[in-house]
Amino acid sequence: MNTTEIKGNWNEQKGKLKQKFAQLTDNDLMFEEGKKDEMLGKLQVTLGKTKEELHKLIEGL
Repeated sequence: MNTTEIKGNWNEQKGKLKQKFAQLTDNDLMFEEGKKDEMLGKLQVTLGKTKEELHKLIEGL
């Protein structure tokens, strides 16, 4: 998963993640250029998922 893949349809993916995981906030899902790893780290902590699990989850949306 690269930055272009995330950035291209992030609003759609963000909505799906919020539906699936009610505990996620807009702050958790804020994507800023150059801070992809920081955002994914926050999601890992919030959801209790490994990096690989999180990548598969986002790719499967």
